[in-house]
Amino acid sequence: MKNHLVLSMAIAFSLTACGGDKSAELQEKAAAPVAQAAIDTSDPKVYHQDILGKYVPQKVADRVYVIHGPTEMPTPENAGFMNNPGFIIGSESVVVIDPGSSGQAGRSVVQRIKELTDKPITHVFVTHIHGDHWLGNQGIKEAFPEAKFYAHPKMIEMANEGEAESWVKLMMTLTDNKTAGTEAVIPDQVLAHVEELNIGDITIRAHFTEHAHTVTDVMFEVVEDKVLFTGDNITYKRIPRMTDGNFKGNIAAANYGLEMPIDVVVPGHGPTGGKEVLTAYRDYLATVYESAEVMMEEGLEAFEMKDAIVEKLAEYKEWPGMMDEVGKHISLAVTELEEASF
Repeated sequence: MKNHLVLSMAIAFSLTACGGDKSAELQEKAAAPVAQAAIDTSDPKVYHQDILGKYVPQKVADRVYVIHGPTEMPTPENAGFMNNPGFIIGSESVVVIDPGSSGQAGRSVVQRIKELTDKPITHVFVTHIHGDHWLGNQGIKEAFPEAKFYAHPKMIEMANEGEAESWVKLMMTLTDNKTAGTEAVIPDQVLAHVEELNIGDITIRAHFTEHAHTVTDVMFEVVEDKVLFTGDNITYKRIPRMTDGNFKGNIAAANYGLEMPIDVVVPGHGPTGGKEVLTAYRDYLATVYESAEVMMEEGLEAFEMKDAIVEKLAEYKEWPGMMDEVGKHISLAVTELEEASF
């Protein structure tokens, strides 16, 4: 695996509390608490007990559920779970999007789904290469061997070239081996931009972005339910790392989403809401990028820009990760602007 990806693997993580214009409505739709799943203790496979206990699926549309992950970075205590696994219960089967960071997480997502329906999981969609979103594929494959796994062709290529195994090892390191036993089930179904898959009465439309959070991003539109799963192209109430990202591409991805006929936005990390989820993160990125451009023209270096840009970002100061990442984001914006000038 390339060294740059190893350095980028401290990932963007999430908040769980709902907020924003759409969130009060979504809280009203939230699924009633589900009793902790009964697990066969003779089963040698390990489950993620927090997912089975306190992380309850929330109903964000008529057929769409999200298990919103925790706020902190991966630790032995949270066993590496931090993303927003989603699923759609159709008339014939269940579709899953980004089933989590380990075999344990994936098994527990399956168990949560089984508490709501006896329909099989037939299709799994992965938003990008970062393993915190898709190493849970293992749990799906164990329970439903015939399930199909879909992703961007570049994601599949990179995963097969070594990045999948690197993510397995990274998650074990960060969690003090709490994800031990996880095996990478790499998607083998290649998607295309604006491709539609009709899965019974569920239509999933794949939307590629050239280079946003990574070069492997796919946003998934659940057409009938007017829901968009953005992956880490969008995070909400949380500022992510952008080591593999691109400002202009990420801003373009947010604007692309704003033009879509959707009502509900599920970010890669953070609470679900409406289109305010897209505008909030887009405006953060645009403020950093455009401010850096102006200040470069004034002759300032990246380190001289931080105080003034932070002042412009006052509404984001309470977002976890903001003060840790903004300096790095300014440096990345400056580098991107310099490259664009050649």
